[in-house]
Amino acid sequence: MTIEILVPDLPESVADATVATWHKQPGDTVERDEVLVDIETDKVVLEVPAPEAGVLEAIIEQEGATVLSKQLIAKLKPGAVAGEPTTDTTEETEASPDKRHKAALVEESNDALSPAVRRLLAEHGLEPSQVKGSGVGGRITREDIEAHLANAKSAPKAEEPVAQAPAAARSQKRVPMTRLRKTVANRLLEAKNSTAMLTTFNEVNMKPIMDLRKQYKDQFEERHGIRLGFMSFYVKAVTEALKRYPEVNASIDGDDIVYHNYFDISMAVSTPRGLVTPVLKDCDTLGFADIEKGIKDLAIKGRDGKLTVDELMGGNFTITNGGVFGSLMSTPIINPPQSAILGMHKIQDRPMAVDGKVEILPMMYLALSYDHRLIDGRESVGFLVTVKELLEDPARLLLDV
Repeated sequence: MTIEILVPDLPESVADATVATWHKQPGDTVERDEVLVDIETDKVVLEVPAPEAGVLEAIIEQEGATVLSKQLIAKLKPGAVAGEPTTDTTEETEASPDKRHKAALVEESNDALSPAVRRLLAEHGLEPSQVKGSGVGGRITREDIEAHLANAKSAPKAEEPVAQAPAAARSQKRVPMTRLRKTVANRLLEAKNSTAMLTTFNEVNMKPIMDLRKQYKDQFEERHGIRLGFMSFYVKAVTEALKRYPEVNASIDGDDIVYHNYFDISMAVSTPRGLVTPVLKDCDTLGFADIEKGIKDLAIKGRDGKLTVDELMGGNFTITNGGVFGSLMSTPIINPPQSAILGMHKIQDRPMAVDGKVEILPMMYLALSYDHRLIDGRESVGFLVTVKELLEDPARLLLDV
């Protein structure tokens, strides 16, 4: 009896997917619920686990192949162990181990390296001959490359001739775009070409929030089990401003304007696979601790590639915080079909005029990019000023004034 391994159900908005990485090879023993393969879509990476313990009998779709929902990608023989024959074909059963080994070597030659392995080799400037493969027939896997790199770091470096330096300085590498990176690129280009995007700026004095965090951060962490960061203040201020300026919380659908009576805010998160915007839903019902926990959970999932499609869908407004990377000012690009995005930046001490005197204050620039087809200057500036006022007087967030 053979179990067919199928592509999981893909969301309606995802037409197809790509086989990203096989974690097991034909002949490998697998345990129940052990991940066999990663399937990469435009939005997330789906893990396909083994439904039963046994031996992976055959891989139908190799890495890099484009697949559809419920498509057959592999076969699993349940209950078998490594070394047992996994087919009923007499010729295969009677073939000697030496013949099978030679056939595997031919099949898994360097010319048949998977796209994921080729990409890793190119990224690190390695030749296939430098890496010892541990897969079937000496096949090179991702784990082999990672082990090779770890050994190279720990091993003492031999002195290289000075004459080799110029050649290394002129080297180049070509790495295929991931599916997620291509999708992000297309959406950014679409936003630039299909919206009348404009950006308005302001600045905010962050001293009141910094003083408040310093005063209550220990009690907050002790009570709620999470640190009090800046993002919860940003989300609360944005949510209140969206209530006052519903146009910023709306979107254009053809010739119609869709006003949303809920407040789902997307958070721009940089991950190893590219930029994603997971959504924190119903922010108007969340307290500071709930917001901090929700953001931390989304950030960890984004880093580990565990975000679900549902966590990436929707969102009426986006917050992006380039300040964590040191950005002083930027003009963020709208995340379609949303109508606006707020950019937060680096907090930096600057001399400011306060009541006729110069004071050194921790200041931060705010940037609101918006679709001018829907949002006029009055709404955009009013929204940004509201965010500024709420951040400079955080007590108003608690008193709803």
